[in-house]
Amino acid sequence: MAHDPALDARARRRRQVWRVGTPLVAILSGALFVVSAESSDGTDLRPGRYPDLSSIVSAESGAVENLKARAANLNQEVQQLTAGVGDKKVNRINAEVADLKGPAGRLPVSGPGLTVTLTDSPESVQVTDEVGVKLLVVHQQDIQAVVNAMWLGGASAVTIQGQRVISTTGIKCSGNAVRLHGIPYAQPYVISAVGDQDSLYTSIMGDAYLEVYRGQAEDPDIEIGWDLELEDFLEAPGYDSPVDMAYAQVLR
Repeated sequence: MAHDPALDARARRRRQVWRVGTPLVAILSGALFVVSAESSDGTDLRPGRYPDLSSIVSAESGAVENLKARAANLNQEVQQLTAGVGDKKVNRINAEVADLKGPAGRLPVSGPGLTVTLTDSPESVQVTDEVGVKLLVVHQQDIQAVVNAMWLGGASAVTIQGQRVISTTGIKCSGNAVRLHGIPYAQPYVISAVGDQDSLYTSIMGDAYLEVYRGQAEDPDIEIGWDLELEDFLEAPGYDSPVDMAYAQVLR
């Protein structure tokens, strides 16, 4: 058979590619392992039931608090300018606004009451086929059930994580945190109510939803956190952020 120089050249190129490509692949693979190790910082890149979101929650909370402070300052400027107008109609409207501040939750309220604290199940409780992860964490409906029972018990003011609850307050799950007034909060969730202690206690203990929750708190396979404390004195601050109002519109 005749010798083909072109075939010999192609064969040499293939051998050269393998000699260069194999070490290159190994180097790149090693680089990926290094990047992975640096990114994880010694932790699991696929975290389990309780990922550490404290830094994210803290950063978002700080940003929202700064915006709230700026909005409060602007509102104060608007009020000062409005008060200096001296118009009779404006003065009348301002008087009506002042009368409604209390019912709207704009004024602080203090007195005796009680506090309910909800927490996720401890790390020692494991997820099983019978007990899913949803039973081991506090959900927004759990917090809402406590708040609703407090209102039914005649609470004059309710706070969650120290934030005043008003008629437009929304409680929303946000990953492993709960978002309230735009601010994410991690557990434990501290819910306080100012009002008659006997009425508040009776309403909370008689709530059917919370009865199931407390049963799960006593179940050693779940142990979801529940604590109720009577308080001699509580102070609920007035809500000082802007209120987003929504209303229905007639379809044309």
